[in-house]
Amino acid sequence: MWSLVMKVLKGQDILALGFMTFALFVGAGNIIFPPIVGLQAGPHVWMAALGFLVTAVGLPVVTVIALARVGGAMDALSSPIGKIAGGALAAVCYLAVGPLFATPRTATVSFEVGLAPLTGDTPVALFLYSLAYFLVVFWVSLYPGRLLDTVGRFLAPLKIIALAVLGIAAFALPAGGIGEAEPAYAAAPFSQGFINGYLTMDTLGALVFGIVIVNAIRSRGVESPRLITRYAIIAGLIAGVGLALVYVSLFRLGSGSHAVAAGASNGAAVLHAYVQHTFGSLGSGFLAVLISLACLVTAVGLTCACAEYFAKVLPLSYRTLVIILAMFSLLVSNLGLTKLIQFSIPVLTAIYPPCIVLVALSFCKGFWQSQGRVVAPVMLVSLIFGLIDALKGAGFTDYLPGVLTSLPLSDQGLAWLVPSVITLAGAVAVDRLMGKRSEALA
Repeated sequence: MWSLVMKVLKGQDILALGFMTFALFVGAGNIIFPPIVGLQAGPHVWMAALGFLVTAVGLPVVTVIALARVGGAMDALSSPIGKIAGGALAAVCYLAVGPLFATPRTATVSFEVGLAPLTGDTPVALFLYSLAYFLVVFWVSLYPGRLLDTVGRFLAPLKIIALAVLGIAAFALPAGGIGEAEPAYAAAPFSQGFINGYLTMDTLGALVFGIVIVNAIRSRGVESPRLITRYAIIAGLIAGVGLALVYVSLFRLGSGSHAVAAGASNGAAVLHAYVQHTFGSLGSGFLAVLISLACLVTAVGLTCACAEYFAKVLPLSYRTLVIILAMFSLLVSNLGLTKLIQFSIPVLTAIYPPCIVLVALSFCKGFWQSQGRVVAPVMLVSLIFGLIDALKGAGFTDYLPGVLTSLPLSDQGLAWLVPSVITLAGAVAVDRLMGKRSEALA
C-alpha cells in the first residue's frame, strides 16, 4: 500500500513540477524578445504575437511531450538516425544551449540589464558578478534530486510574483500610446513574430530540460512510464500557459513604451526604460531582481541537464562535470553579450531545423515502416539547408551561389522548410516501396 502511495504525485507536487518547468523556460531570451517585438510591431502587435506564440510556446510544449513519450532522454528521441549521428546531434545541442551560448548568456544578460546600470558596465564588475552567479549555479546544480524543492517551491514562485507585478503594470500603467510599425512588421507581422519566437531557443531548451523534468518526477518515487509521461505532459502544458501569459504582458509592455523607449535596439533597453519610468527610483532594482531570477533558474536547469547527459557518455562524474560546466560558462560569459550573440546566431540557425524535424516526425512514426529510412534523410537535408542559412547569417552571402541565396522562404530564415518537405515525400514513397525490413535486418 505504501509503495502505491509513493508512485502517485499529489496535486501540489504536480503544480510545483509545472512551476519548475515554467521557471526553467523563462530565461533571458524569453524576457528580452517580446518587448522589442511589441515596440516595433506597432498596431500589428497582436498578429506578431500570434506568430511568436507558435514558435516560442507551441514548439517547446510539443517537444516536452515528444521527450516524455520516450523517457525524457534526447538520445532515445534521436534513435532513428543511429547511435553515432544521434549522439553527435545531442552533444551539439546540449553544448549550444549549455556552456557555449545559453548558460553564459544568462549571466551576461542579467548583468548588463539588471546590474550594469547601477555599477557600470566594466570588465571587473562583470567578472565579480559572474563569479558569484556561477557559484550559486554550481551549488544548486550539485543536488539534482532536490531540484523540484529548490526551484519549484522557492525560486519559481518568487519569479512568478515578479513577472505578475510587471504584467499587471504593463496593462494598468502603460507608458504611452502605440507607435508606428517598422516596415518589416507592417509588411508581414505574423512572419516576423514567428521568426523572433524561433530565436528564443526554447525548443532547444525543451530538448535539454526533458531529462530534468523526468528525473524530478522519478525523484518523487514515480516509476511507471505511463505516469511519468502524463505528469511531464501536464508540466509542459502548465509551463505553456504561463509562458503565453508572460509573453502577452510583455508584448503589451513593449507596444505601449514608444514614449519612453523610442529607437531602442533590443528588448532589454525597452524593459529598463519602462520599469524606470513606471517604478521610478525602484525601477533598476526591480528589473535587476527579475532578470537575475529568470536567468539563474534557467542556468541551473541547463547545467543539470548537460551534466546528466555527459556523465553518461564521458568517463567523468556528475560532480566533476558540474564544476567544469560552471567554470567554462564563467569564462565564456566574460566575453560580453555582443560577442556571444554574434557567435551563437549562425550555430543555432544550423542546428534548429534538424531538431524541429526530429520532434515533428517522432509523432508520425506509425505512418511508415522504418523510421530510419524517413527521419534520417529529412534531417540531413534540413541540416544542409540550415547550414546555408547559417552561412548567410554569418555574412558569407557573397561567397554562395545565387541559387542558394534565393530559395523559397530564404528571406524568412526558413530555406530548409521546402526542401525538407520534398525530401519527406520522397522518403515516405521509398519507404512504402521497400516495405518492412526483414527480420534478419531488423
